[in-house]
Amino acid sequence: MNEIIKKNGVSYGIITGVVAALITTSIYAIDLKLFTAWWIGLLSFSFYIIIGVVLLSKTKKELKGIFPFKDAFTTYFISAVVGVLISVAFNIILFNFIDPSAKESIKELTIKYAVEMMQKFGTPSSAINEAVKKLQENDQFSIIELLKGSVFSIVFYALIGLLLALIFKSKPTQE
Repeated sequence: MNEIIKKNGVSYGIITGVVAALITTSIYAIDLKLFTAWWIGLLSFSFYIIIGVVLLSKTKKELKGIFPFKDAFTTYFISAVVGVLISVAFNIILFNFIDPSAKESIKELTIKYAVEMMQKFGTPSSAINEAVKKLQENDQFSIIELLKGSVFSIVFYALIGLLLALIFKSKPTQE
């Protein structure tokens, strides 16, 4: 594997993971209700896309424009995996060792938010009660759930990586 690809993937992955941990810390410190805010998710997603674009632009430039699809995807994928692992490790430590009570508060806020949304859409009471029961049974911040979530995150970011690799791959040269 090319050293530039490896170096940039790991470096940007560390940046992504640290920023994700800082975002989580900020939300935790400011107001736990922000964990249920849709716009926080949108801002975070936008941040990850911007980081990916910067990463692939920089790497393509350092490779002097010779950037096959596989290399573009590999660069982004390394970054995504490193970033997700740092973020998940931070969340495991925060919600399972530093402040386990925070996850209960977030669960209550999530249930309240979900009920309000379902009521707005006219969901029958029986469906709301069933959803609340499932949410109460689930510990979204347990170590197992966070690890399962990391697998889904990596798959999701791999799909984003495929799209970005298509955009940033070098065009075939005509001979």
